[in-house]
Amino acid sequence: MNRRYRLVILLCICLLALGGCSKKQDTAGSADFQIDRDFQRGPLAVHLRISKSPLTIAQTFVLQIEAVIQNGYELTMPKIDPVLQTFGLLDFHDLGDKLDEENNLVKTYNYKFEPLVSGNFTIPPLIFNFAEAKIGPVADDAGAKRYTLETEAIDIEVTSLLGEDLAELVIADIAPPVFLPGRVPLWPFVIIAIVIIAAAIIIFIRLRRKAAVAIARLFKPAHEIAYQRLEKLVAAKLIEKGKLGRFYQRISDILRHYIEDRFNLMAPEMTTEEFLFELSRSNSLSQNDKDSLAEFLTHCDLVKFAKYRPETEQIQRTFDLVKNFIEKTKSDQHRIDITDAVYNRHPASAEGV
Repeated sequence: MNRRYRLVILLCICLLALGGCSKKQDTAGSADFQIDRDFQRGPLAVHLRISKSPLTIAQTFVLQIEAVIQNGYELTMPKIDPVLQTFGLLDFHDLGDKLDEENNLVKTYNYKFEPLVSGNFTIPPLIFNFAEAKIGPVADDAGAKRYTLETEAIDIEVTSLLGEDLAELVIADIAPPVFLPGRVPLWPFVIIAIVIIAAAIIIFIRLRRKAAVAIARLFKPAHEIAYQRLEKLVAAKLIEKGKLGRFYQRISDILRHYIEDRFNLMAPEMTTEEFLFELSRSNSLSQNDKDSLAEFLTHCDLVKFAKYRPETEQIQRTFDLVKNFIEKTKSDQHRIDITDAVYNRHPASAEGV
């Protein structure tokens, strides 16, 4: 029994030691930047961070730009290439937009540079432009008031690998001639080169595929998605094929999904009566728009469930009502991820996109 207790105690000590090492390693990872400057103007806060300073000419450094803008404002990030021509840009990463705990938009860019020569250099001030976000389909924003935030310059020291005392630098004598062995066959090097090239091609193809998947996740306004669905519906020629029920089912889905994306009303999951009841309590639409939607949904239910056969003029009027409603209520501010919205949240209407 005593031996078993000793083993248990030894195991606990090992686990505590591993936990302490892990915590220490996490703490060290949070101090990757030696320079961290903060700048604030109104709703905009900017953080400039530099991973290393001073550094040698053989080293690289990372410049991180993090901008936090309050909700209701649009931000334009500065261009780095024109202001940092004294350094060579090796890599750039857009870490993506995200929301912090206070619902502020956070943009983070990482730039990796290498010094071209040694000396003392300055990262000049960076200018951030921001303005209040436009509400509604405003075509001319010339009257919108814009603001700027200008950061301070940051000094960076780049040292030479030779040091300051060049007088002690001694150049060694030329080494004597070395005997060369017989001719080395080339076929091993050819095989190695082929393997390297094949591996590079495979890696390149995989990276291109991943990039294609990332590019496919685009954000579009709700009305553009609805217009694309209407175009697909027209191209299906359901009226000419006599499939009136299918036509009214799809045009009703198009309008319901647009209302969900545009006004955050869960229209696709509701019956007509439930949706009209929720619509009557909403302030997002005018009374005329509410009456038009009630007329449209009632008409669709008659065709789908009561086997009502509308005339050609009624079908055209139904299509025009949906199109005019989308045109009247469209907004570029309501953007959604078309990958999630079309193929995940709305699988029933994916064929109409």
